Amino acid sequence: MARKKETGLRYTLPEEFHVFGFSQDLLAWYDSQKRDLPWRINRDPYRVWVSEIMLQQTRVETVKPYYANFMEKFPTVVDLANAPEEEVLKAWEGLGYYSRARNLQAAAREVTARYGGVVPDTPEEIATLKGVGPYTAGAILSIAYEKPEPAVDGNVMRVFSRLLYLTDDIAKPATRIKIEHLVRQVIPEGRAGDFNQALMELGAMVCVPRTPQCLTCPVFDYCIARREGVQEELPIKGKAKPPRPVDLQVAIIERDGKVLINKRPDQGLLAGMWEFPMVETEQQNNTAKAEALARGISERFGIDIEVLEPLGAVQHVFSHLQWNMQVWSCDWIEGGELPGHARFAAWNELDAYTFPMAHHKIRELLGKQTK
Repeated sequence: MARKKETGLRYTLPEEFHVFGFSQDLLAWYDSQKRDLPWRINRDPYRVWVSEIMLQQTRVETVKPYYANFMEKFPTVVDLANAPEEEVLKAWEGLGYYSRARNLQAAAREVTARYGGVVPDTPEEIATLKGVGPYTAGAILSIAYEKPEPAVDGNVMRVFSRLLYLTDDIAKPATRIKIEHLVRQVIPEGRAGDFNQALMELGAMVCVPRTPQCLTCPVFDYCIARREGVQEELPIKGKAKPPRPVDLQVAIIERDGKVLINKRPDQGLLAGMWEFPMVETEQQNNTAKAEALARGISERFGIDIEVLEPLGAVQHVFSHLQWNMQVWSCDWIEGGELPGHARFAAWNELDAYTFPMAHHKIRELLGKQTK
């Protein structure tokens, strides 16, 4: 049976909205149509947690093999907490947004130290864990512990924007809070986890961003936007700032059959990952770019190189940055001992290092990617 509307909520459902019918119809559809996903085999809170972190800004089909490998390597919170960070990052390699992996391990260490390896089951405690925001907390609490907590992601915001004909900008934090209030009033007793997953499933499979499949929707009769014929105009989302372009010159410096790589700083973007040496430039012509690259390599690594010829260009887009990378063949001329963050490695040894996707693209360009 559906939970009664709670008093004191800032936002409430329309009086005519049939809470019980909606939740029952949605759950009946979910029970018969839900996808067979590896993180749904049980309700272990750690497994739920890992899956939710991996699924942030990443497609389900992409996550599946990573999830299987990660759970095999780190089957418990304690295993993850005790693993070397390099090993964790290597298991995450290719998923992107590497701060997710670092935060997950930091939180696993906290759970191990403070809670004996048991993921906490209260909103107050779980919200203190690093990298666990309102959505992830709601997902873990509802799916693993059946707590009646909302788990509002982009799919759920889209569903509720159409369902209740909400014209609020979903890019604004206040809109997520509003939808959390509304979802909380619809969660049925005893099936909070299934209900939240059903909402996400509906958004992923039926109530999709473009051309929603209204005729196959199990809650067709409850949708105000569909009734008004405006479902494709919702949700409203303000435009994000375009990523800032950054021009980078990448040096492929070979010596004795090995190539120079360096480790990024322990803080900031792609922290602690390995890459081919790069120099940010503002120059427009190739001669000036080559000179700036040689000068930058000398300053950072204490070595002299000759920049020979461009090998190609690679682009990689982050949420806030667009890396425009020009790759150069370079000759080592002379130099002393390399700084501790740099080393020469054989091409066939590079798989032992954790590279960001941008530099995997460079390896592909050079034909040096492991097949």
